[in-house]
Amino acid sequence: MLDLLTPAMRKWLGVALAVIVADHLTKFWISSALDYQDSIPVLPFFSLVLVHNTGAAFSFLADAGGWQRWFFVAVGVVATVVIVRLLKRHAHEPRMAFALALVLGGALGNVIDRVVLGHVVDFLYFHYQGFAWPAFNVADSAITVGAALLIWDSLRGKHAASKP
Repeated sequence: MLDLLTPAMRKWLGVALAVIVADHLTKFWISSALDYQDSIPVLPFFSLVLVHNTGAAFSFLADAGGWQRWFFVAVGVVATVVIVRLLKRHAHEPRMAFALALVLGGALGNVIDRVVLGHVVDFLYFHYQGFAWPAFNVADSAITVGAALLIWDSLRGKHAASKP
């Protein structure tokens, strides 16, 4: 537990907390501003819409009957433990630690929704001429950016290691 109190860990856990706060402030704002499934067009290809996702990414298992809520909470808790361990190991590697902190904050943001609300609040909706990307939120964005940074970091690390 004391490993979590090092200055490096406090910094990265602070990044994760900032993601959670931003995620929940935006979810609170959109939930206060819109009724369920209402939409506000912002740009020709982007709208704000209030939807509830009981499934995982892209509403996977959304209609599974309810068991998926606790399954995804358990997955989020296990992911949190794994990510915190990785974060402790890589706390002094800024790019890797930042990416892990983004994923951690995003995962916990959505886990909090599942525990408290029974669903995840999604509201960012991109669409164009009949094509649409499923609505998502700040937590999902943090997870995606964090995962992309982890992939980039792993590819960059292998490339740098292969040079003579």
